[in-house]
Amino acid sequence: MLKNLKISILFLIIATPVFAFQNMENVEIKVKQVSDHVYMLQGAGGNIGVLTGKDGVFMIDDQFAPLSQKIKNAIATISEEPIRFLINTHHHGDHSGGNANFKESGTLIMAHENVRKRLKESDSTGKKLPVITFNDELNIHINNNDIMVAHVHNAHTDGDALIYFPQSNVLHTGDTFFNGMFPYIDLDSGGSIDGDIEAAQTGLNLINQNTKIIPGHGEIATYVDYQNYLEMLKGIRLNIQNAIDSGATEDEITKNEKLTSEYYSDDEASDFFINGEKIRTTVFKSLQQKTPE
Repeated sequence: MLKNLKISILFLIIATPVFAFQNMENVEIKVKQVSDHVYMLQGAGGNIGVLTGKDGVFMIDDQFAPLSQKIKNAIATISEEPIRFLINTHHHGDHSGGNANFKESGTLIMAHENVRKRLKESDSTGKKLPVITFNDELNIHINNNDIMVAHVHNAHTDGDALIYFPQSNVLHTGDTFFNGMFPYIDLDSGGSIDGDIEAAQTGLNLINQNTKIIPGHGEIATYVDYQNYLEMLKGIRLNIQNAIDSGATEDEITKNEKLTSEYYSDDEASDFFINGEKIRTTVFKSLQQKTPE
């Protein structure tokens, strides 16, 4: 429960940009080894992925700008090589807030084209913008890994990317996977329940039962954890679609705990950023909308 409360607080930070630049002094960047050359960094915001090797550091996401130096210091404990590449899994500030700082240090930033478009809306200077963008997929060959980057459309947002290290057998899902909690589907940024389901299916198709998974939020996950998450998404969608077909209103669906309680009760989810009522409302609204092109 405490872990989920902390994650809830992180999302409050995301929603309040001014607050995001305060109260970072006491944040500790924790480094967890995932495989021989892949690490997960946790601080405030989304989980960071790091691939080390003689070709330089490849980094996934960068949390908030005030944490950039702490993140660089943490990476220096596992690699003496420069941070050469950085990819954003999507545009949210807890995953891309440090872009300008890393760009200034000479790091090459990459992301889906929609990430650049959305960041450009709030960055007239261009300092945070990715230098390289892609549409459907991107392949990067560094540190003995043939890194596979796959865009999953209209999932958590309209610019999500899955990043798979096949030789290390590690997948980073960005926020298309929240381990141990309900998903956050950002409808205002092009997200959808159907896209989130498709993203999880795509991720599972890329990997195998021995793959270690870095989720956007939560602890390192297994193949089974990821499968269970997909089944939860599909189950919630089915339950809410059935309720809609039976004539239930948005308010009735929002208040009907039974539609989601087989996964988490409303009490269990009370500390999640997306609690029971929020996920039911979000899925209802998503199913009522046409999937964005």
